Amino acid sequence: MTLRQNEKHARPFPNARQIRRACNKELYRTQKRLNIWVPPEQMSKAEQYYFQKVLANLPWIAENESNRKKLADWWAEHVAPHIAELWGVEPSKLERSFRDAFGG
Repeated sequence: MTLRQNEKHARPFPNARQIRRACNKELYRTQKRLNIWVPPEQMSKAEQYYFQKVLANLPWIAENESNRKKLADWWAEHVAPHIAELWGVEPSKLERSFRDAFGG
């Protein structure tokens, strides 16, 4: 039985704590770039939503971890509309701020 080269050297998935911290940092940086104040309960709801979306799509995200543009496009499509509604900002402005903060 042989393993494919990319499976043999693949990095393991990050654990839940690492994912949660990354989601927290990315949303914090996005909020700072928006230059708005987000109440703590709204921020925690956004973090929880983002965290759940990442866990649901973890294999795809891990596969594309080095392609920030693709990850930012995924975020804009799957996460941004809900968070924009939650925070009361325009989705396009939120997406632009996330891309500036995330690097995609």
